[in-house]
Amino acid sequence: MSYLLRFRPPYQRSDMPSDESTVRRPTLTEVAALAGVSLKTASRALNREPNVAPSTGRRVQDAADRLGYRLNGIARELRRGATSALVGLVSGDLANPFYSAVASGIERELRQHGLLLITANNDEDAELERSLVDAFLERRVRALLVIPSGDDHEYLAIEGNRGVPFVFLDRPPDGLAADAVLIDNAGGARSAGEHLLAYGHRRIAMVADLARLAPQRGRIDGFVSAMRSAGNAAWEPYLRTDVHDVRHAERTIRELLTLDDPPTAIFTTNNRLTTGALRALRDRIEPPALVGFDDFDLADVLGTTVVAHDMSAIGREAARLAYQRISGHNGPVRTIVISTSLIARGSGERQPHRPR
Repeated sequence: MSYLLRFRPPYQRSDMPSDESTVRRPTLTEVAALAGVSLKTASRALNREPNVAPSTGRRVQDAADRLGYRLNGIARELRRGATSALVGLVSGDLANPFYSAVASGIERELRQHGLLLITANNDEDAELERSLVDAFLERRVRALLVIPSGDDHEYLAIEGNRGVPFVFLDRPPDGLAADAVLIDNAGGARSAGEHLLAYGHRRIAMVADLARLAPQRGRIDGFVSAMRSAGNAAWEPYLRTDVHDVRHAERTIRELLTLDDPPTAIFTTNNRLTTGALRALRDRIEPPALVGFDDFDLADVLGTTVVAHDMSAIGREAARLAYQRISGHNGPVRTIVISTSLIARGSGERQPHRPR
């Protein structure tokens, strides 16, 4: 489990051997002994309870600092019967700029309300997703944000009824009524298709990620809608789906370009696939036109035309929905759709090359 919240490693007392096997967390009993006070007084001082003399409080805090002792805030709250200040995010790979930007938007919004974010990757694995959800719920998170990989979320309904709010991001829940923040996938892909058609392209390749995922289905549907509205069927031999990473995208596009009638334009349905396309096209003197879904770092420098959307806004809106539920809102479920815009930077504005 990969945590966005970084936990401090155990401290080592100066009078203990340096052998790594002996490293352990200092205890409150050791703090009390070093400060020369009772265990109860040490606890009251560190919890900033009243009726502790300032000099005693400083002595206890100095002892705690010297030993590297830190209060376990989560355990303290749970002992009091409360939930923690943590909000869980089950996400895709945070190495992908999309997911990291979404997580950043969530974290910034939650911070304003005294809440902390922890996150774990589901690796697009439905079973792993379910085990991660269970792990977060065992830690009594205040809310759970999910970028789902599975197709059935009915099992979460029981937890929702127990007061743990769920918010789904990027992909809608299936079998569960829950708040969601989505992207206008169909509209964005339609605009990409229409843009390439406007520049005279007909043999347009579409390279898509896992077709079982709702965002990809939406992008495929939007692109197909643009092609059908234009009466263009010449793109159909160039559809490639279930292309899931940069290397696969690069290989797929190289194969497309070796066809007897290669595509004159390419639409890639996420930032990883666009990166693969750029690698495949980097040495070509007359590359096909390219439009990618998702903006990414250096896209402006590389002159890459993209369908852009505010990734951090997805996180912010999801965090707001979650906080409203935490604060007692019990109205109907809400769905927020983040709009897209096509940013023309050059790669998508190339006209078809004429045979020589």
